[in-house]
Amino acid sequence: MSGEFIRMESITKEFGSLKANDRIDLSVREGEVHAVLGENGAGKSTLMNILTGIYAPDSGSIHLRGKEQRFRSPQDSIAAGIGMIYQHFKLIDALSSWENICAGTKGSLFLKPRAIKERIQSLSDDTGLCVDLDRKIRDMGVGEKQTVEILKVLYRGADILILDEPTTVLTPQETEVLFCIIRKMKMQGKTTIIITHKLNEVMEISDRVSVLRKGRLVKTVNTSEVSQKLLAELMVGKSMNMEYPRVETAPGRVVLEVENLSIEDKEASRELKNISFTLHGSEILGVAGVSGSGQKQLCHALLGLQKIQAGRISVCGTDISSKSTRQILTDPEISMAYIPEDRTGMGLATGMDLVDNIMLRQYRSRKGMLFDRAFGKKKSEELTDSLSIMHPGINRPIRVLSGGNMQKVLLGREIDTRPDVLIAAYPVRGLDLGVTHTVIDMLNEQKAAGAGVLLVAEDLDLLLEVCDRIMVLYCGEVSGILSAAETGKEELGLLMSQLGEYKSCSD
Repeated sequence: MSGEFIRMESITKEFGSLKANDRIDLSVREGEVHAVLGENGAGKSTLMNILTGIYAPDSGSIHLRGKEQRFRSPQDSIAAGIGMIYQHFKLIDALSSWENICAGTKGSLFLKPRAIKERIQSLSDDTGLCVDLDRKIRDMGVGEKQTVEILKVLYRGADILILDEPTTVLTPQETEVLFCIIRKMKMQGKTTIIITHKLNEVMEISDRVSVLRKGRLVKTVNTSEVSQKLLAELMVGKSMNMEYPRVETAPGRVVLEVENLSIEDKEASRELKNISFTLHGSEILGVAGVSGSGQKQLCHALLGLQKIQAGRISVCGTDISSKSTRQILTDPEISMAYIPEDRTGMGLATGMDLVDNIMLRQYRSRKGMLFDRAFGKKKSEELTDSLSIMHPGINRPIRVLSGGNMQKVLLGREIDTRPDVLIAAYPVRGLDLGVTHTVIDMLNEQKAAGAGVLLVAEDLDLLLEVCDRIMVLYCGEVSGILSAAETGKEELGLLMSQLGEYKSCSD
């Protein structure tokens, strides 16, 4: 590796009373893979947004190759050779890959397709980034779209690539391909900065790691000289247990049975085709699959949020196939709770206070026109105490809470209904290590109490550690149901891309 390439000195950025970055000094060497770690809200994204010209720092300076830079816009950082690949891709579905790659560049209004394709192909040959140049984005898988994004920033002359949570939606096989590409670009002198929360991937791909905590840089270390455990301790400021325990229980009765479920979601261009599975009490059944494989449609169908075209759904022997969401959540014979993927859009009313949010599940079933706020206040105080929910007051709008505390409120409210079936869609997404452990402990407690938990998640390591069985979805179909104790990430990844052989574990 060469000498210092990027130097950010005393970077400070405030948003009102929040100091997102507090005098951060970050140094990145030319040709290295540099990981930026930190809990949710540690300041990682703000720091990278300053480096890419989205934000201007309140104080501090940025130097590239020893020369001070002032980025007034993303165009300035692109011109300086910095390109960022976001977690949510910035691509136009109706255009081909080559059209997306050159869109917005100088002279793109007067396209010369042959010359542009030749230049892209040359980049592809140099880096090993293979993509069908004429294929429409809408017809591509997630890994292909990410390849297009990387080619797009390289086409614009980037020497520094910033990848924001690059493996979140990739299969293990696609992740390995991405890492091979990063290593090849490193050999060509490219500098890569990775924002991630996956410690095992940091250990595998990075040369150095900078750890942020509460807006400050804690330490920059050589990856070869640290362990995952030490990195976790630097992130949270205390010793952390890195394992998620699987609670061993005997499977109970069938609490959820789905037979040949089919739906058509024209708006999202997604279908579910002949989905069949069972969920037992005292069991956690994981749901894996690349983004957009039908996870959202499945959850919505189970809750009556989406009409089904065919099939049958029953909870503890009660057919709910034709019931509305209100009937499912209020019928005393149907004991089901739901933790939605969008906690602030579907799960909580952020403009209402904590008491009202706690009462959302009870108000339809309580008699009379007036709400019993004394009941809601008591319940809120019990939950905040038992779950260590940090809040400025139970009568303040819930939007002032952190994401982790919001998730605790949502989980606590739903679990308080003592459900037979708990559906949890991405319940730890965006949460720091400490809150993640709390959420997993809560799910395990429900399992130990006899509930069946359907856990939808993108972290395969977490699913393998916590779940009893894992159901894999691919393009709206079940490609396999496996025992978590008898499988691994590689086999799950093959089923996620439908390269593996269908397998079913029914108990």
